[in-house]
Amino acid sequence: MALILKGTVRLYYYLNEEIIDERTREWPLIGSPWPGLCLLLFYLLLVLRLLPNYMKNRAPYDLRGVIGLYDAVQILSCVYVVYHSLRLGWLRHYSLVCHPVDYEPDSLEYAWKVCYGYFVIKLMDLLDTVFFVLRKKNNQVSFLHVYHHFGMVAVAWGMVKWVPGGHITFLVPVNSFVHIIMYIYYFLTTWDESYKESIWWKKHVTQIQIIQFTILLTHFITLAVAADCPFPRTPAYILIPQNLFMVILFSDFYYRAYIKSNQTKNK
Repeated sequence: MALILKGTVRLYYYLNEEIIDERTREWPLIGSPWPGLCLLLFYLLLVLRLLPNYMKNRAPYDLRGVIGLYDAVQILSCVYVVYHSLRLGWLRHYSLVCHPVDYEPDSLEYAWKVCYGYFVIKLMDLLDTVFFVLRKKNNQVSFLHVYHHFGMVAVAWGMVKWVPGGHITFLVPVNSFVHIIMYIYYFLTTWDESYKESIWWKKHVTQIQIIQFTILLTHFITLAVAADCPFPRTPAYILIPQNLFMVILFSDFYYRAYIKSNQTKNK
């Protein structure tokens, strides 16, 4: 037991002191893992227990105005990080095959505007689930939904803490671009209910999400097999199964929602 405790303490020190990027240590929620972890645990408790119990005998809230504003903020925030990600990195000197973490003076702007900005957006994404529960759309609070939101906050936090730049940050413009499309769709459905009945919109938004995770899966496999790449490979070993899992989950959802259901209707 003493050996296990000693190893745990040593691992904690290694992860939170030895391999961190010193430039981001003092940024809000980044220095210590505990505030962020407590926030995620509270998120799970809130959307899986507290809010469902609160809403049990209440009518669903009409949040169209709030959600419309939220969607607009999400669209502008995603445009912001996509623009700076391309301007400062991926349209300038970043390599798709292998790019190390950049420690040049101007790279701090990239770390702050792109990596930390993306982390803040992932925190905002948690409100999606809160809105679902308050509107009594509990069928949308699926394992896929909660797992994806929880996992993306953790991934974004780790990116800011350990590798705020380089190869891993390709997920920022890709994922944020997909979210621009997704939140435009949400914004339209907020003001015009007819868009909710459009299978075309729903179907293609899901297809784009599957393509997104396939691209990211390929990108991190490239890092894992690249020879003499100075970027640490550990993120690839974590994100390859993560993105493969997301491809499987979204593909399964797509099959059940748009292929199997059509076959059932035809029969």
